Amino acid sequence: MRIYSAESEEALRAREFLKDWAGESFVSQEQYRQMEQETVCELRTTNIFLRTVLFLFTVIIVAAAAGLFFVVFLRNPGEQTAGVFLLIFAAILYAAAEWVVSRFHLYRYGIEEALAVCSVGFLCAGTSFAGGRFSVFAWGALFSFWIWRRFGLEYGFPAAMIFIVFLPGYWTSAHWEQHVMVGAIYAAGLAVVMALRPDGYSFAEALLWLGIYVSMNLQLSSPNLLGQWLGGARAGAEFPGPFYWATWVLVWCLPPIVLARGVRQKDRFVMAAGAIAAILTLVTNKPYLGWPRHTWDPMLLGALLIAAAVFLRRWLASGPRGIRHGFTADRLSGRDKQWMSAGSTVLGVLSPQLVTRDIQPGSPEVRFGGGDSGGGGASGEF
Repeated sequence: MRIYSAESEEALRAREFLKDWAGESFVSQEQYRQMEQETVCELRTTNIFLRTVLFLFTVIIVAAAAGLFFVVFLRNPGEQTAGVFLLIFAAILYAAAEWVVSRFHLYRYGIEEALAVCSVGFLCAGTSFAGGRFSVFAWGALFSFWIWRRFGLEYGFPAAMIFIVFLPGYWTSAHWEQHVMVGAIYAAGLAVVMALRPDGYSFAEALLWLGIYVSMNLQLSSPNLLGQWLGGARAGAEFPGPFYWATWVLVWCLPPIVLARGVRQKDRFVMAAGAIAAILTLVTNKPYLGWPRHTWDPMLLGALLIAAAVFLRRWLASGPRGIRHGFTADRLSGRDKQWMSAGSTVLGVLSPQLVTRDIQPGSPEVRFGGGDSGGGGASGEF
């Protein structure tokens, strides 16, 4: 099902790890040159900045070409006609994505990603004109899942999960039933992933765990989420009491289950999902119970997280050679440092006022007293 061969992707991942190890001085230059020859890959990649630029430019070109076609050939098309042509465009774009990958061996290059994403967009737009809104979400979920499975694009799977959220609204109007349906769909997908556990599905499992958690946490997925958080009201009016308190129990039970699963599998993504769920549980517990929130709540949460991080780090470091059950607090890769550097750069760009002081207004002009000699100036005006 994957357009890329397993050998090519494995060689590409090995080259990335090799560059990381060489940058961290885990391997010598001689070892690096020797291992580099053993991980030759035909796939063409680029850096994240050029990848983003190529993605945006390709999207602009596709949108401009489609707009030009409708302006020149179809000025006032009907809904059915517009839908048919949009579906044709979707097929052409998907075929183009397949062609550029097979012809030029592009891998996360931006161009093939934009073509695949645009094909999903045109498919959804075409089905909205031709088949109604339900078909938009159904086909959007299926085709996003296929894009993720075919091209390995990480954002295809969460896009499919988002499309699924809107499907139960066409089957039932009861909010609690919609929550149950979404959670059941995610749970079914999770059962399949856990049973098969193929390579590359770690990220999908983590997202499914988070999807189940969010669908059951009524303080995060309530229809009136913004009003509840601004007004401090509890999200219990539109849900039956037994269902509401059952979700509160699940919200507390899911994080330790996810964390235990991640630790047992030594899966970083799943452990991160469990940690995120645990933090969200602490954040939403007061709104769940209808307790008043205070301004010092974030400070207490931050202190708790710092204490937990320090305890875990010291506990791991106190083990034999700093290792306990296969876990260590030492950094074994330079990727974390790269992500932290990128995050610091983005933070500095988005909020420069946090790192630079505001320019103080100039003080009023100071006039010194008249000193004939040794004063502020050469004349008696100072």
